[in-house]
Amino acid sequence: MTIVTRFAPSPTGYLHVGHAYSASLAYQKAKGAGGRFILRMEDIDGTRCRAEFEDAIFEDLAWIGLEWEQPVRRQSEHLDDYAAVLERLFAQELIYPCFCTRKEIAAEIARSHSAPHGPDGPLYPGTCKELSADEREANFSKGLPYALRLDMSKALDKADVSSLYFEELDKGFIQCDPERFGDVVLARKETPTSYHLAVTLDDALQGVSLVVRGQDLFEATHLHRLLQHLLALPTPKYLHHGLVSDIKGRRLAKRDKSATLKDMRENGYSPEDIRKLIGFSVKY
Repeated sequence: MTIVTRFAPSPTGYLHVGHAYSASLAYQKAKGAGGRFILRMEDIDGTRCRAEFEDAIFEDLAWIGLEWEQPVRRQSEHLDDYAAVLERLFAQELIYPCFCTRKEIAAEIARSHSAPHGPDGPLYPGTCKELSADEREANFSKGLPYALRLDMSKALDKADVSSLYFEELDKGFIQCDPERFGDVVLARKETPTSYHLAVTLDDALQGVSLVVRGQDLFEATHLHRLLQHLLALPTPKYLHHGLVSDIKGRRLAKRDKSATLKDMRENGYSPEDIRKLIGFSVKY
């Protein structure tokens, strides 16, 4: 089977050397096996994504020697795809609307002395889970903001999670434990998809067979595998690499201007310097 990898940044800032490592590793895994490398823009966040950052991503990746297939998929241009899978989950009664504000959720959690926690923090307490159809319709009629949440208990019943695994290249098969995410948000009224839903569907639609990404997203794979099962999507293999840190051991972020590829290029670094810095001593 042809290996297909991808690099999927959000155009909310300039790329840093950690991004260069992740993109280069995905590129090398594909090209080293005669496969395909895809670039995707995860640009759902309309308040933070900017065209200048997307242009900079193209420039930076080309500068360090990467090439990718055209056209580049932009999530913002495929909202109908995400709406369609949400409809499928609605039809299976696996998602429900939540009208709680973040403040209300925080207050409910604070009242509980044993609120369970997941990878993203305290789990949603299920306040809106038992609303009647009439109550939900009344809230929709009022124009209240809402989130669409996965009903985790129903999803687990449908999936038989004990038989769900994903393959990590350097660890073998790992049994899934998506319950730790609770009733996770899959979309909001103002944001038609979440990262979890969009990335799971996009990887399937684009035929990605090996997902290369940072270790910080390892836990999310448990949830993504559940969504793949519920939506009858193929399951890729995974490789979660270590994160690149600065000299003080802190994880790099887009706000760290001195580590951005743009700044390093402007300060005299060459593509060869970047490749050596991230451990790729020869041209791809």
